[in-house]
Amino acid sequence: MALRKHSLDIAGHQTSVTLEDEFWNALRDIAKSQGRSQNSLVAEIDADRDGNLSSAIRVYVLKAALADRADD
Repeated sequence: MALRKHSLDIAGHQTSVTLEDEFWNALRDIAKSQGRSQNSLVAEIDADRDGNLSSAIRVYVLKAALADRADD
């Protein structure tokens, strides 16, 4: 699994987030399915998090995958 760093603009400030490619791909797909940008989705995750942003994104993606699986 390759880690990849992306620069994002969140609430008017630049930040870098490092995630595995699989999480970036899933996050992109979630944002697309919601009709929004990846940056706006990460901004929402950022506003709701308590800890590390990378971890918060991974948990968000996991919860989305589990919710999709429960819907099947």
